[in-house]
Formats: sequence, structure tokens, C-alpha cells
Amino acid sequence: MMVKTTFRYRSKLMQHRWLPIANLKLYSAAPSASLRALPLHARLVKFFPIFAPMIAYLKGEFVFKSPAVVHIDVQGVGYEVQVSLNTYSRIQNLDKGILHTCLLIREDAHILYGFFDKAEKEMFLLLISVSGVGASTARIMLSYMKPDDISRCILQNDARALEAVKGIGKKTAERLVIELRDKLAKQPLESNISPLKHNTLHTDALNALLALGINRQAADQAIQKALATAPGAPVEELIKIALRTL
Repeated sequence: MMVKTTFRYRSKLMQHRWLPIANLKLYSAAPSASLRALPLHARLVKFFPIFAPMIAYLKGEFVFKSPAVVHIDVQGVGYEVQVSLNTYSRIQNLDKGILHTCLLIREDAHILYGFFDKAEKEMFLLLISVSGVGASTARIMLSYMKPDDISRCILQNDARALEAVKGIGKKTAERLVIELRDKLAKQPLESNISPLKHNTLHTDALNALLALGINRQAADQAIQKALATAPGAPVEELIKIALRTL
């Protein structure tokens, strides 16, 4: 079955864009009557699950918590949210809080994934952008490793460490490294691979160097040297020192 249509999506700037999809083949030689009865967009969702940005976060009371699922009450409406062990460990002693979310739309379900901070959500979105890595696999990875640990493995080409995660084979691990290495090197995430990740000066200086187009790993090392040389210096001075060492 061959169809030609367009999809509308929201960009990061929340502006409507139209994407043409020509000669899209639905892999169903003889579609069932129930499938033919569905509108075109519903039939496509069956084959191509969509992640929608319509719910950015939820703020409310955690009425139920488990290592995999959390129920959060938002002004009387209860949302079931799938979480990683990393997020569960951060909220298990909290009665209320915020979960940054991502909605997966499938033919048979709408699944909401929740994350304790934006860094974990951003890593989740990066992981599922890689061919062969679905939402379940990404959640398992974030249960085995923290976002900054995954970043470190990818930036240091350590595919073997990624293979230790259940469901990640050698080819998938290598694909993760190849496809995400440059993205992580250029993209200023809230999390970074430095042991000084909670140091505001370090984070500000790192993001400044990344904005200048400097490789993340090289920038991180240069900032650490700058902090060791001038630990009390303001962020502007740290950036200057780091630039001189690059």
C-alpha cells in the first residue's frame, strides 16, 4: 500500500511546520477491515509511534511510587508515569514534586515517561533518536546508568561499558557511540561528564566554551585545569584561562 501525505509537528520553537512524506509504504499486504476503517493518521501511528511534546512536565503529589511506575496527582487528576530507577531513587522520599515528561503515542496506548530533571529527559530523547533503541531500552539504560555516565561512555568511545546494559548488543552500543558522540560534544546539556558537575562556575564556563564550538571533552578538561590553576577566579577569567590551554 503506497500513500502520499504530510505530517505537522512542533519544532523546538513551537512553530508549526509541515513535513512531506512521499511514497510511504505501509507493510501490510492485505490490511484488515478494522485497519482500513481507521483514518490515515491512525493507521500510520500503528507503524510509526510518535513522541509528542504536549505535556512538558507534571507538578503535584506522588500518591503511588514504585521503581517503574509513579502516580502523580495534579489538582485532582491522576497521571500514571513510567520512570527509570534513577528517577525513582530521587523521588522515593518525596511526597510531591515535578516530573519532566515525554508522551509516547501508539495505536493502543498513550504512555507518559517521567524524569526527575531535564538532563535525564534530554538523554532519553537522544537515546531514542538512535535506530534500534526504543523507549523501553532507553529507560533500562537510564536505570543502569546515570545520564552523565552514559555521556562519558559515548564521548570516550567506550562501547563495551554500554554493552553491559541489558538489551544493548555490540552493534547497538557502537551505533550509540557513532550517532551521539558529535551531538553530545556540541550540545550543552544540564548534566556533564565532569566530577565537578554541581559546580556552577564549571557549568557556566563549560556551556560558554560549547557555545564557541569547542569539543565538550576538550572544554571539560580545560576548565578543570583552569579551576586547579585559579580556583577562586570568576567565570570570565576561568574561560580565558581555559581558552589559553586549548
